[in-house]
Amino acid sequence: MFSDTHFHYNHTTIDGFLGTTANGVEFLTKMAERNCFFGLDIGTECDDLLTRQATLDSSISQIKDVSLADKVRNFLYFAAGIWPSPEAIKDRFNQMEILKNNIAQAVNSADQDTLHRKILALGEFGLDHHWNPSGVDGRCESDFDQAMFDGEKELFKMQLDLARQMKLPSIIHSRDAFEDTLNCIKEVGYNNGIIHCYSYGAEEAKAFLSEGWYISFSGSVTYTKRSKMEAMIELIKTVPDERILLETDSPYLAPVPLRGTINTPVNVEHTYRFIAEIRGTSPEELSALVDKNIRRLFFSEEK
Repeated sequence: MFSDTHFHYNHTTIDGFLGTTANGVEFLTKMAERNCFFGLDIGTECDDLLTRQATLDSSISQIKDVSLADKVRNFLYFAAGIWPSPEAIKDRFNQMEILKNNIAQAVNSADQDTLHRKILALGEFGLDHHWNPSGVDGRCESDFDQAMFDGEKELFKMQLDLARQMKLPSIIHSRDAFEDTLNCIKEVGYNNGIIHCYSYGAEEAKAFLSEGWYISFSGSVTYTKRSKMEAMIELIKTVPDERILLETDSPYLAPVPLRGTINTPVNVEHTYRFIAEIRGTSPEELSALVDKNIRRLFFSEEK
């Protein structure tokens, strides 16, 4: 129950957030105890896939209950992609080759153990025009001249085209860049995947939905300002049953009542409860609906 379609395990347990880290063994165990159906560990760098898999494999080996460890191996999957940092944009051609090589190595080792090492999606990648030098991402508008903006789009389209070649869904990061994101997608002509941590309005959602994309909500929806709650309710009700997904984006964006703390996939339950109430359903029914969408998107199952 309560699948999480987007989390960053290494960022949550190793890199640190707010000066702290979470106990990965503990929250993986809790996810297994709750019979979590699906958890997707997301990539952000060209060469992080094998490290992420090794870290999670090590954590699973520390779960003392063998049956729970097996459950974690069964629900855990990986995506690989390059987040649009200035460094990655400038080195995009080289980084794309490294990404492809890492994916190939993971695929070649897929039969060596019970961990799902063959990636299930490409991502996250996309466009980010949110300028906050003091934030986690350290984005500065001064870093972006026209060549950088063009390079960012090129890196986006190269990864989307790779997803098309591999016939995989894409995990799209889009922040303050709606029109450019939609234009890049249309230029490549591949509509298969998720607009993750959705941050636009209902009309923009309709544009993505009309192209065939899924919309994923994170814990950020739970702390919408009162003045914007009506628009948020409209947005949450706009996304049809067959296109809605939920995520944590942990360690970021912890939902109310945990806002300001390090986020973990266990906390996605709060987002399910918040959205279920708005959509007039139960958290359990919403969980079953999301799992059905996960089966359709990632496993090509019409169930």
